[in-house]
Amino acid sequence: MLKIFKSKNTMKKLIFTAVFATLVSVAAFADGGKKTSTTTGEENVSYAVLTQFQTDYANATNVQWTIAPTSQKANFTLNNVNYTAYYDSVDQFWGLAQEVDFATVTKAVKNTVAKDYAGYNVASVTRFEANDGEEPVVYFINLKNDKENVIITISPADGQIKNIDKVK
Repeated sequence: MLKIFKSKNTMKKLIFTAVFATLVSVAAFADGGKKTSTTTGEENVSYAVLTQFQTDYANATNVQWTIAPTSQKANFTLNNVNYTAYYDSVDQFWGLAQEVDFATVTKAVKNTVAKDYAGYNVASVTRFEANDGEEPVVYFINLKNDKENVIITISPADGQIKNIDKVK
């Protein structure tokens, strides 16, 4: 053993202290940045997401958070309009959704729906502004008829359908 330590007990104490300090440090960060308590019900939202949301939507009211294993979302009102902001489970903003009237969608979208989904009724339209920049805005349109219920993802720029999901 090294001559610096006068006894085995001193060395054991030093090792124990180092291990204890490491465990305390790991435990302090093991919650992934979660807040431990708040007075507004956001206790399960990651600190980074909550901070980003409060910065981006400082005047938001009626904020309600929903936490899932891989995502976090905030339903809120801003300037008398209802929105939903989507985030991953840690700190990445995915995008912003808003329910809109079908009358507000682009002509290209209206033409595609009229041509490809004649006989369907529009149940709802969600405008989604993605954060990834690949497709900055898309519409999710829920269409129903007597036989089926589908949700299409469609580009407002050219009316091109990106995805079709059948709802059971």
